Amino acid sequence: MPAWLFALLFAAFILYTDDYVIAGVLPEIARDLNVSEAHAGQLVTVFSLTVAVAAPIAAFALARVSRRRLFTVAFVIFVAANLVAATASSFGLMMALRVVAALAAAASTPTVFAFAAERAPESHIGRYVAVVALGVTGSIAAGVPIGTWIGGHYGWRATFVAMAVGGVAALVFLLVVLPREGDKPSEVPDIRQQLRALGNLPVSLGLLANCALMTGSMMMLTYMAPYLAAVSEASVDQRALAFSLSGFAGIVCIWAGGKATDRWGPDRALVAGIGLFTGIMVVLGLLWFVRPVPFTVLVVVGTIWGGMAFWNSPAIQARLYLLAGPAAAQALAFNTSSTYLGVSLGGAIGGLTLGSLGAGLLPAVAAFLGLSSLGLLALAIGASKKTVSSLEAAES
Repeated sequence: MPAWLFALLFAAFILYTDDYVIAGVLPEIARDLNVSEAHAGQLVTVFSLTVAVAAPIAAFALARVSRRRLFTVAFVIFVAANLVAATASSFGLMMALRVVAALAAAASTPTVFAFAAERAPESHIGRYVAVVALGVTGSIAAGVPIGTWIGGHYGWRATFVAMAVGGVAALVFLLVVLPREGDKPSEVPDIRQQLRALGNLPVSLGLLANCALMTGSMMMLTYMAPYLAAVSEASVDQRALAFSLSGFAGIVCIWAGGKATDRWGPDRALVAGIGLFTGIMVVLGLLWFVRPVPFTVLVVVGTIWGGMAFWNSPAIQARLYLLAGPAAAQALAFNTSSTYLGVSLGGAIGGLTLGSLGAGLLPAVAAFLGLSSLGLLALAIGASKKTVSSLEAAES
């Protein structure tokens, strides 16, 4: 695979780590800036919501900007925001800097995936997107732990310096290996045509399906610890092992999902992935009634769930890229938006469920969201077939 694909992977790794790494140094930030940990946690929320709102707007506004120029400006802003964050003395300034960093991420994250899909051979779109998506799982598996370790040994400000250094490295890697030919997006339609393409039912229903799936998946990921503590007598170290194995499974399955997308097509890969995710949530719900559950059972179920949580990402993005045509970059930006919106909704809905109904009903709510996603995807596939049939009838 070309070197530029791994530059895109590294760029995704840095951008997603910057969002998640706050969680690892949250107590230290709260203490130094004289706010509660709950208050400090809003630094994660504001980053996610900013990306969710800004990504589609940036995709429309920057549609005709060359990739190299976009990456250069975005990563310079990203690096500056993190360097200033390392010196921040007030929570208000820190919050503003997280918005600035999120705006840089919103401009560049969809372009990272769009560039990979555009340059991929037709039979390898899923695999190329999967390679870039490894940056997302890698940020959770390696980026956050490394950032947390740096913060624990050298202070939370050093974590932000490390993110700035990572941003510089990502930009240099991109500028050195990105191909110069065809750097400008080709055949960029006007805004009216872009909106028409994104308003098509196969695309819009697919975006809603992704949002529902991410809400259920991230809800369980966010509140998996209280669920495991309630359903099992496993020790803290054993639960940490279960999380670690599920993260490794996610890395393996994101690549497997990309290969399945290329072999089966994105629709079949998504039906399989969402269906299995929903089934696992049903199993987790049933395990509540036979607690305490042996640790070995939790490891098996948790590892499969961790894999399925990431299996769907290449298929979702390849599907949107193929359906949206010239508006593919904008469709992927809306997908980024729906993903971050799902993360935010997952935290909110999961918190309400945990506080009012208890940990035992978390899998049931996640399963309902999985079924909703599957239903929306079925409608999207049906609408896509109708569109194809109409075009064939018109041609004949």
